[in-house]
Amino acid sequence: MPTRFELHGFAFSGPTYKVALALSLLEEPFDYVHVNLMGGEHKQPPHLSRQRYGQVPLLIDRNNGRRLCQSAAILEYLADMTGRFGGANLDERLQVREWLYWDFDRLAGPLYKARVIKIGFRQAPPEVLEDCLAAAKNALNVLDNHLAGRTWLVGEGVSIADIDIYGVVTFSSEAGIDLAAYPQVSAWTDRIEALPGFKSRQELLPMESRAAA
Repeated sequence: MPTRFELHGFAFSGPTYKVALALSLLEEPFDYVHVNLMGGEHKQPPHLSRQRYGQVPLLIDRNNGRRLCQSAAILEYLADMTGRFGGANLDERLQVREWLYWDFDRLAGPLYKARVIKIGFRQAPPEVLEDCLAAAKNALNVLDNHLAGRTWLVGEGVSIADIDIYGVVTFSSEAGIDLAAYPQVSAWTDRIEALPGFKSRQELLPMESRAAA
């Protein structure tokens, strides 16, 4: 029987890693299709016919033929389909969604941008990098304060909010941010990395296509 999920992505893509990590934590094997972003493959008709925004990730659910775009929407879909990590009740589900939106609005943009500048994928004046770092650090302060006295972002268990935001925070060092300045966040990342099924980006996202193990 073929693997249910097929994930199209790029090894250095934070949003792709969020989805791959969720699948790994859910114990859902997936076929991985490497998309050559450096060669512009994501802007070619074969990819655009399935991922209308010309981005990664793209998740295909072979059980029903759905083609899903945008990492936060994919995480919500996986929670809905599996009944896991979505929140224990309506209030928790609403809080989870709030964190997904907050991450996109306040943390992911500046931290990812600082990362691609620092590792040389994109050129920008020093003041742009400093603005990105300042915004990312402000968001990390919010996260650190929220996690004080908490194990997870929402409720008593791990949720897609944790997975989504971890998929940004894990790149902090590549952006030039030391998580030692955020002890609650640092402890929370340790808890995520101790979860059964956790795998690093390097383990989940190779630089070539790979069938599920």
